Amino acid sequence: MNQTVSVWLVILAALLAANLPFVNHRLLAVIPFAAEKALPWRLLELLFFYGLVGVFAWGMEQSAGQAAPQGWEFYATTFCLFLTLAFPGFVYRYLLKHRRGA
Repeated sequence: MNQTVSVWLVILAALLAANLPFVNHRLLAVIPFAAEKALPWRLLELLFFYGLVGVFAWGMEQSAGQAAPQGWEFYATTFCLFLTLAFPGFVYRYLLKHRRGA
C-alpha cells in the first residue's frame, strides 16, 4: 500500500474514532447503555479510541517498514490532535440545541 494512502487512512480513522463517543449512546459503540452517557464516560471512550487508533497507526507503520520509537512528546502531541479532531462531535452533542419529540 502506498505510504500516502496509509497516512490518509490513519487520519480518517482518527477523525471517525474521535467523534464516535459523541454521536452515539452506546458504550464503545456496541454495548447498550441504560441512561444518557455523561461526559466522563465519553472522555474515557475517547481515550480508549485514541489507543485503538494508535495501535492501528503503529500496525500501518510496521507494515511499511520498521516502526520508529516514540517519546512522551509524540503521544502528548497526537492526543492533542485527537482532541482537536473530536471537536465537531463535542459541538454536536453539547453545544447545538436538539429538538426533542418534534
